[in-house]
Amino acid sequence: MVYQVNPAKKISGEIKVPGDKSISHRSLILSSIAEGESEIEGLLEAEDCLSTMGIMRDLGIEIEKKAKERYTVKGKGLDGLEEADDVLDCGNSGTSMRLLAGLLASQDFYSVLTGDHSLRKRPMQRIIGPLSKMGAEIWSRRNGLAPLSINGQELSSMEYKLPVASAQLKSSILLASLKTKSETVIIEPAVSRDHTERMLKGAGIDLEIKADRIILKEAAKRKLNPFKIKVPGDISSAAFFIAAGLLAESGELLIKNVGINETRSGFLEVVEAMNGNLELLNRKEQGGEPTADILVKASKLKGCEVSGEIIPRLIDEIPIISVMAVMAEGKTIIKDAEELRVKETDRIKAVVNEFEKLGIEIKENKDGMEIIGIQTVEGGIEVDSYHDHRIAMSLAVLALNTEKGITINGSEIISTSFPNFKELLLEVVK
Repeated sequence: MVYQVNPAKKISGEIKVPGDKSISHRSLILSSIAEGESEIEGLLEAEDCLSTMGIMRDLGIEIEKKAKERYTVKGKGLDGLEEADDVLDCGNSGTSMRLLAGLLASQDFYSVLTGDHSLRKRPMQRIIGPLSKMGAEIWSRRNGLAPLSINGQELSSMEYKLPVASAQLKSSILLASLKTKSETVIIEPAVSRDHTERMLKGAGIDLEIKADRIILKEAAKRKLNPFKIKVPGDISSAAFFIAAGLLAESGELLIKNVGINETRSGFLEVVEAMNGNLELLNRKEQGGEPTADILVKASKLKGCEVSGEIIPRLIDEIPIISVMAVMAEGKTIIKDAEELRVKETDRIKAVVNEFEKLGIEIKENKDGMEIIGIQTVEGGIEVDSYHDHRIAMSLAVLALNTEKGITINGSEIISTSFPNFKELLLEVVK
């Protein structure tokens, strides 16, 4: 599907972005293995989360839609899942596959996890390795590629040092560990998003966070209590509109009720470092997660360096940061971000390729990129999404700041995380 985005000088209005994707996935999974009925409000009704919902239903869980973005989940406990009679389709969702591989590894039945052509190219060895150390039986195609065939069984606890800071990897191990009896210790090289830990603690699991360690305490038998959760707006989705508002010639944009969990809010720190005019209003806590309304004003940005410990806290926002860099005065350096090469696509290569098509000067490095602004972008051509929702949305924001607009091929992929992105963008363009 082609998507034409025209230039715009003013961005203003008041919007609400969809529910946080990471929290939505985890709320569906954890409520399914809780004992009793949970309530979820603000669930992201995008393809990735609907894949997780479909799989939990295939595993015997009753999930009922009460209203838009509101669901009840009748959890059956850690031993209540049932073997599916078909393969489990994760669609384009790496979160679904990696988290559910951990959960299913400890069940007493056989499962197969698959996904679309993009997901079947993404590396799964990083979860197969540690899960196998716990005693899991998982088979894959060459080099750890899906489909994954899992023969669930009793697992052993372990102490494991993550080779990279990855919320999906540590969550997979935590889910696999819930049915073990001894203590599990996960050591992080840097802080990554902590939604799984927060939700497990909220559901009554004895979990301790100590410096760089996550400790699942010894227990004869663990039990998750049902919960009520209101999912905040997704900071990763809000980032596209924050960037659009900052880069506009004029205007003010208010984005309501966005999650600002410090393990996810590295993007806001980069905005500050780039001299962006942004205010956090109406701060509060919602379901164990800090939230705020974000007021964005048109700004004159300057380049900065994005590297080191902040990278895991903004890894999904790097494509849109690269767009901001084009319109920022001076050099922006992004490094220590080699993880971008194993996302839905090689996001470093995708950004470099499409920027070069548009005449943007950019230097590709092994672990990132360098961009010197301010650059004038003519546009008026077609670019490619690489079947990656964040590349597509980043190019849409870039298009607003060109002379002739941009046509984006493969824009249907945006619906995996942000179904109403195009409508919202039209709403704020003045």
